[in-house]
Amino acid sequence: MDATAPSHPYYPRTASIPAYVANESSVLRLLMTFGLMVGVVIGLAYWQTIQSPLRLRPIDRFAVMWFALCWYFPSRDAVSVDSYMLDLKVGRNEAVMEEKGSLLFIPELQTVFGQLWKEYTLSDSRYLTSDVFTVCVETITALAWGPLSWLTYFAILTNSPYRHINQVIVCTAHLYGVALYYGTNLGDFRTTGVSYSRPEAQYYWVYYICLNAPWAVVPFVFLYDSYKQTARAFRALQAPEAERKAQ
Repeated sequence: MDATAPSHPYYPRTASIPAYVANESSVLRLLMTFGLMVGVVIGLAYWQTIQSPLRLRPIDRFAVMWFALCWYFPSRDAVSVDSYMLDLKVGRNEAVMEEKGSLLFIPELQTVFGQLWKEYTLSDSRYLTSDVFTVCVETITALAWGPLSWLTYFAILTNSPYRHINQVIVCTAHLYGVALYYGTNLGDFRTTGVSYSRPEAQYYWVYYICLNAPWAVVPFVFLYDSYKQTARAFRALQAPEAERKAQ
């Protein structure tokens, strides 16, 4: 065996991931676990819309399920990962940094989310090499957009007047984040020829493109709805004044 061959399956092949430990679970089991978690979150969120005394529109029900997902995964996944990235202890795990600043704990994890991360990062190894952009954007997601997604979810179910303010902020943030996420990857590839994804279609097209695509599409739907609802509210607010002036 070539002593210079990388000890991990990630791209670029020259990436330094010295602490990599292969996943214990099969890909099928991980994908089934991921699908089950998504199904449970969506199912519980939908159940809450059914139990709500409010007359929720179909788009409101969809928004409840969407923002529940946008809250759940950052809170369960990115928070733990990003807290490690900030060199915080969580349970028995602790972030370990090399002299170059690479965080080694992710490749070692055998928790459900740790293994899911390692499977997903076959499509984007930047999570395993402490890429500055990736660390920053995921930290912001964990500390800001995850909690704000929960506030939006709660605001819809309680008919809060702050619902559309929250919705516009978090949807704009998601669009901005996914644009940078795709853009920085593409920019690196076009300028340096470096690819962070394995070449197989499963990793690039399914994991990297398809799994992130909803965050490039769905926020537009909710932004348009917020635009209409806000405009209608202001028209209703301004109508009495317009009628008074017309008299």
